[in-house]
Amino acid sequence: MLEYKRLTKHRRKFLALTGLTPKEFKLLLPAFCEVYESVRSGDTTQSGQMRQRHVGGGRKGQLRSPEEQLLFILVYQKAYPLQTLLGEVFELSQARVNSS
Repeated sequence: MLEYKRLTKHRRKFLALTGLTPKEFKLLLPAFCEVYESVRSGDTTQSGQMRQRHVGGGRKGQLRSPEEQLLFILVYQKAYPLQTLLGEVFELSQARVNSS
């Protein structure tokens, strides 16, 4: 599985996969976390409907850390791979990749 902690030890590979150096990634991470939390939290769903359950209910994502989530997004944006390939690299099903 492609993991943030292991990838940061290989600067050139990190740059090739994401388009950012590990240092630039760390600078982007706080802004990503802030925006992600503002979009994901609250009393409404992504479609704007009122939640039927409390926040935190349902399935837990497999990419739990903000670093892993941002890495996933950057790899997708840089390479634009098929969902099947992203699923293999991040150990997710194709359906999970589609909803991430």
